[in-house]
Amino acid sequence: MAESECAVTEPAPAVRGRARRAFPPRTQLQEKLDDRYGRTWRPWRRRLFWASVAVFSAAAIAFLSWITLRNSLDDISIAETGYLVVDERAVTVSFQATPPAGARFACAIQALDEDFGVVGWRVIEYAPFNETTRSFTERIPTLALATTGTVKECWTI
Repeated sequence: MAESECAVTEPAPAVRGRARRAFPPRTQLQEKLDDRYGRTWRPWRRRLFWASVAVFSAAAIAFLSWITLRNSLDDISIAETGYLVVDERAVTVSFQATPPAGARFACAIQALDEDFGVVGWRVIEYAPFNETTRSFTERIPTLALATTGTVKECWTI
């Protein structure tokens, strides 16, 4: 090999950031096929995709916020203040309830034995009242000797 035949190759200049690949030139047939099967690059498709993602995200956030707010507005706070085992056939349960203003509500009150089995159960409905918190004492009939009484749950009607 002669000195003139030998080509010296220099390294490619360093490119900052992401390196771009060189694509072969597109043929007319390839362009027709891409256009026919929807493989052409169209900027409006990308904008449409991101716009739909933004709309979906905003709708999901609004829906979750509405559900959270709705559930918190209907929430009834309960504070058990005590219980008294009257005899083998009854338990009294004392508690305070704070329902939403002017709402009717119901509470499920239960009596439990020493193995935490339910031996008495009662659902009681309450009329709306103007006070923010009100105290209640309810008598629960039991089938066997109970060791405790508790408010299971309260809900608006």
